[in-house]
Amino acid sequence: MTSCPVTGTGSGSDREGAAGEVIVLDPLVRDLVGEGARLRAAGPLAPVELPGGVRVWAVTHHAEARKLLTDSRLVKNIDHWAAYQRGEIPQTWPLIGLADPGPSMLTFDGPEHRRLRTLTAQALTPRRVAAMRPRIEEITRELLDGLEASADAAGRVDLKAGFAYPLPMAVIGDLLGIDTTQIPRLRTLYDGFFSSVTPAEEVQGIIAELGSLFSAVVAQKKESPGDDLTSALLAAAEEGDSLSDEEIVATVQVLITAGHETTISLIVSAVRALLTHPGQLALVRSGEVSWEAAIEETLRWDAPTTHVLVRFATEDIDVGGTVMKQGDAVIIAYGAIGRDEQQHGPDAERFDVTRTPPTRHLAFGHGPHVCPGAPLSRLEALVALPALFDRFPGLGLAVDPTELRNKPAITQNELYELPVRLH
Repeated sequence: MTSCPVTGTGSGSDREGAAGEVIVLDPLVRDLVGEGARLRAAGPLAPVELPGGVRVWAVTHHAEARKLLTDSRLVKNIDHWAAYQRGEIPQTWPLIGLADPGPSMLTFDGPEHRRLRTLTAQALTPRRVAAMRPRIEEITRELLDGLEASADAAGRVDLKAGFAYPLPMAVIGDLLGIDTTQIPRLRTLYDGFFSSVTPAEEVQGIIAELGSLFSAVVAQKKESPGDDLTSALLAAAEEGDSLSDEEIVATVQVLITAGHETTISLIVSAVRALLTHPGQLALVRSGEVSWEAAIEETLRWDAPTTHVLVRFATEDIDVGGTVMKQGDAVIIAYGAIGRDEQQHGPDAERFDVTRTPPTRHLAFGHGPHVCPGAPLSRLEALVALPALFDRFPGLGLAVDPTELRNKPAITQNELYELPVRLH
């Protein structure tokens, strides 16, 4: 059994133990697949270094991740992070907004987490999600019309900018009552928020502007409530659910942050996977394999979220013979976990929509903090993908797949663009 206290910022106080070489995660995300393979090879609990020299653990295997995601000894409250308490994690750290996003269901555990999550779950019931389908279909048709109109003379268009991005932004905007005029600014802010290379002097400004924007949304809904989730949260607070304005603002921010990024990446990844595996696409388009199966295989093989930050150990935890010490921080490496051969077999690296039995993956998390918006994300993809390929049956990549580049965001599996030919 080994231990390797790796929390810290790369200073002389950091100690690298026998658990193995520290894997430095590439902030520019130039080789996501190769990095995932190295993480899995390092064992189920691997020491890694995040941008800014911050060292943490990464859970890299399916079985261990599934177990730890329900382990009450791992919590979301940053006050349990020893390195943070020692002042080694500055507020200017590029990823501080993801490690400490404010008082919401993302950062609470136990009863406080259940209190906030229950309110959200009540607004995202299966019935309400299903009722959103006509609106999702309407937005999809409008965007597909727009793709046709915006294509250049060669029929080329950026599918991410023209379809995969605006669809989930419009849907989550409708759900939360966000004014569509805010979307361009939100896109700019989120690019900086998720980026691993955002200059230190800009970090707090981005976080502050996002907070101000969502505070304004909540204030406006107080004055003019509507049929949206933000208004429902405010109504619940008035009826005695003891939600503070700060909690409502943070919850709205968490929902829109997670609610659009995951779906953007899911749609982009599914299109890329199917276009680079034409035999698999033919099986789906013929009806031999369902679109649901294609979506689940995409979620496993090319998870929308690469790493989720951060949980903290409240006591020593043994993971496969390696000890995570009390006060250590851990991330869940979903991108690596999806191709774990111990879970998915020796061909885990292969994209295969015919996998039997149906794929069990952790792309939306597991346990108390499983993504509450997962059914909505799946529904958006289930509407968008068949509609896209039905409208443009000759759809193809406009560049060699090797030219597609990931954005510098170690938490997100997100391309800069997805150039395609419509016909």
